[in-house]
Amino acid sequence: MTETKTPAAKKKAAKPAPATQSSAGSAAAEKSWPVHGTISGPIVMIGFGSIGKGTLPLIERHFRFDASRVTVIDPVDADRKLVDDRGYKFLKEAITKDNYRDVLSPLLTEGEGQGFCVNLSVDTSSLDLMKLCRELGVLYIDTVVEPWLGFYFDENADNASRTNYALRETVRREKKKNPGGTTAVSCCGANPGMVSWFVKQALVDIARDTGAKFEEPTNRKGWAKLMKKVGVKGVHIAERDTQRAKKPKPMGAFWNTWSVEGFLSEGFQPSELGWGTHEKWMPKNARKHKKGCKAAIYLEQPGANTRVRTWCPTPGAQYGFLVTHNESISIADFFTVKEEGKVVYRPTCHYAYHPANDAVLSLHELFGAAGKMQETLHVLGEDEIIDGIDELGVLLYGHEKNAYWYGSQLSIEETREIAPYQNATGLQVTSAVLAGMVWALENPNEGIVEADEMDYRRCLEVQRPYLGPVKGYYTDWTPLTDRPGFFPEDLDESDPWQFRNILVR
Repeated sequence: MTETKTPAAKKKAAKPAPATQSSAGSAAAEKSWPVHGTISGPIVMIGFGSIGKGTLPLIERHFRFDASRVTVIDPVDADRKLVDDRGYKFLKEAITKDNYRDVLSPLLTEGEGQGFCVNLSVDTSSLDLMKLCRELGVLYIDTVVEPWLGFYFDENADNASRTNYALRETVRREKKKNPGGTTAVSCCGANPGMVSWFVKQALVDIARDTGAKFEEPTNRKGWAKLMKKVGVKGVHIAERDTQRAKKPKPMGAFWNTWSVEGFLSEGFQPSELGWGTHEKWMPKNARKHKKGCKAAIYLEQPGANTRVRTWCPTPGAQYGFLVTHNESISIADFFTVKEEGKVVYRPTCHYAYHPANDAVLSLHELFGAAGKMQETLHVLGEDEIIDGIDELGVLLYGHEKNAYWYGSQLSIEETREIAPYQNATGLQVTSAVLAGMVWALENPNEGIVEADEMDYRRCLEVQRPYLGPVKGYYTDWTPLTDRPGFFPEDLDESDPWQFRNILVR
């Protein structure tokens, strides 16, 4: 890692405390965990929900840092004992548009060395926070392009402006306006984040298994040309969460295995997908964007009420929700091939998410009540879950071998053994945050980056110990396979992988 001088690192940095080893079952206690680097300045974690609680012990386990300069910020202090017991500072406060500079600047520049801002909150502008961090020479990471409070449910905003496409474009404009500089990692959780690394590994596997002559690409143009050469028509971020609660979900409560607020925010946004060049049909309520990269479209309906057909190894064929995610746009954009300024190839890409059964039931209740949220919003802790896995991967389809799923099959049982304070869903996210932090420390002057632009091999090397079985599966399933057949359907039988056949209408 190259040493850099920042506004907060003008003097010799104080010697950091050694990384703390967190207990998380017998397997974790016996394992010697690698220390991946030193955070020489302060650490500020914004948000201490389910992901924050899971990320903190991974930071302790894998980094050296000065424990006296760790601050956790959250407007809710229900879990602050976990912070207090470690001797860190806890600030009970909401970060807002009016106070973020005044609150964060002194914390991020306290003492010597280069600080790190870990933004795991909701209703705080990722763009404004990363701009501040880069001004201060502080490393930054988040898991989503988050807006200020009010964006997701703004009744005066049109649907185009409420999309993740619009949010991502604000970050892309900032990157173009101010290239280079201190690294800020945008959208680096499980998805978006880890799945972009899975796409590259899956693509290499398919190229190898189909006998394609290739050298592993070293830049964006090379990756896009390889995907085109292999013949991939599209990518599903195909996920099935089978984790089951010990007790049945009560009426009037929304249960989920990760942030309910986060899920509902994205679920009420318009459904979005990267739009491939092979598509011949578009839904009547689909809309294109007039500006920006134009790699995606959106539907005039909420993602949490839009279903698609997909495939995962354990259940096989399944329905998923086409919920908007940054990776649906960034992957389609990253793998676009242009010739003389014209797009000649682009894969379709979208999320196809079957959450835990309790979350599906919660969604049915919510939409059945005309979109009125339940009074109780609850994230299932690992102690409330009896069994199950979160099977999260990428399904690359339309190539010579039909379709290939590659991803993580992490169980709640293994999660309990290797990391505290989280379930399988959470650990896939928090370990991706860890990998992104390691990459940022090792590449501190790369400017604003998305997961698609990072070294997928290095990131997966860091993250893989936390992912359970990571495997690839070929399948002969297509969206035309095993349909009921009792009623007429508007299908395109000439190409199984048309979105016309994938969307449940």
